[in-house]
Amino acid sequence: MNLSLFVLLIVFVIIAARRVGRFRVAIWQAMLGGALAVLLTGQITPPAALAAIDWDVMLFLFGMFVIGHALVHSGYLYTLAYGLFGRARSSDALVLLILFGGGIGSALLMNDTLAIIGTPLVLRLAREHNIAPRLLLLALCFAVTLGSTMSPIGNPQNLLIALWGNVDSPFLTFARHLALPTLLNLLLAYGLLRWMFRAEFHRTALVHSAVAPGDAALTRRVKVAMGLLLGLIGAKVGLALVAPEVPLRLSHIALVAALPLLLNRHVGARLRGVDWPTLVFFAAMFVLMASVWQSGFFQRQMAAADFDLHAPGTVLGISVLLSQLISNVPLVALYLPLVEGAGTATLMALAAGSTVAGNLLLLGAASNIIVVQSAERHGATVTFLDFARVGIPLTTLNVLVYWWFLI
Repeated sequence: MNLSLFVLLIVFVIIAARRVGRFRVAIWQAMLGGALAVLLTGQITPPAALAAIDWDVMLFLFGMFVIGHALVHSGYLYTLAYGLFGRARSSDALVLLILFGGGIGSALLMNDTLAIIGTPLVLRLAREHNIAPRLLLLALCFAVTLGSTMSPIGNPQNLLIALWGNVDSPFLTFARHLALPTLLNLLLAYGLLRWMFRAEFHRTALVHSAVAPGDAALTRRVKVAMGLLLGLIGAKVGLALVAPEVPLRLSHIALVAALPLLLNRHVGARLRGVDWPTLVFFAAMFVLMASVWQSGFFQRQMAAADFDLHAPGTVLGISVLLSQLISNVPLVALYLPLVEGAGTATLMALAAGSTVAGNLLLLGAASNIIVVQSAERHGATVTFLDFARVGIPLTTLNVLVYWWFLI
């Protein structure tokens, strides 16, 4: 076994166990350790490691983290949430709103961002309405995973596919192929949760408490940032229709939208609110995956396999299963070079499979870990078995739906 692959395996064992001996290890620390290991052992050179980092992805994540933190810190998120969830008069309506509201939100703000800002929100709703926290936490996990499938900025792996695969009109392409099956899958998630947690769907009418923003000045800047974000996304969609040659990169959209929050005297607070560990994780992941790719191991194994690596059905199956072993973002980073020049259906199958893989098991997506870790800090949790009991049948149904639409 080559050293790069061995380091990769060790990294994911540590991520799954979350500790080494008596010491607890964060996910970003494990990935950073892996990147340093391949650098120090000469498996990849420093210039090659620097070149491996996708700065478009890094800058996009940075801008979105700035906006996401400001949404929470200003209190404007909870005001928006009241406007949405205040319409729910029953537990059924509340779960449906979490699924579809969280799903559409993750398509615009990225799933990890929704996981971060959504967890305290759903825990507050669970306390207010006497609903089991694990029901709403699971609804949030499934919502941000499924909803992120239908957008090139819904999750990091979709962003990689859109940028690396040179997808024409990425917003329109993802929506055309994946929006309808995703909405159907969100409805299936509701049906499965409704059946498995039927005792929690009580008939008591829900009464909501209004929430006002806590920081008026920051809220004004957040509104400008959100307006810029949505306006630039709309402009990119419009340019794709009338002037596709005009460049408007996703990283530019996120950075311009974040400017109202950065160009003021409170820039230090905004920078401190950025999720730096996640940025470190992605930079380290790019380095480690580049080292593994240079080893040629996966290319040889895939070339020796007796099936068509470009077939959408094959891509769906491989991406769901292998994402459980090496996580969805690294899986996409490794798989994309194998399908260079592939058609749109293949790339959309890779996006759908690698994303919906997060619904199978708790470790299948970083957003799941974010939700669970945040919930535990607030005294709630979702166990591995809690997740698997719903996730395994749900993912089976999800894959069948995407297969039907993509094949």
